[in-house]
Amino acid sequence: MVNKKKKTEVAVLKKAKRTHRQTLMFNDMEMGVIINFCCKYKIKKKTKFFREAIIATILQKMEEDHPTLF
Repeated sequence: MVNKKKKTEVAVLKKAKRTHRQTLMFNDMEMGVIINFCCKYKIKKKTKFFREAIIATILQKMEEDHPTLF
C-alpha cells in the first residue's frame, strides 16, 4: 500500500504544470558561452538545462546553509 502512495506522489510531481514564467536575458559573451557549452555537451533543450541548473544550485545552497543545533 505504501508503494502505491509513493508512486502516485511521484506521478503528480512529474506532471506538475508549470504556470510561473520567468525571463532571463544574457549579454553576447554569456550567450556565446552557453551556446558553446550546449554544442560541446550536445544539449538540445536549453530550457530544461537552465531549469535543472538553477534548481540544482538552489538545492546545493540550501544543503550548505541548513540550520545546525550546535
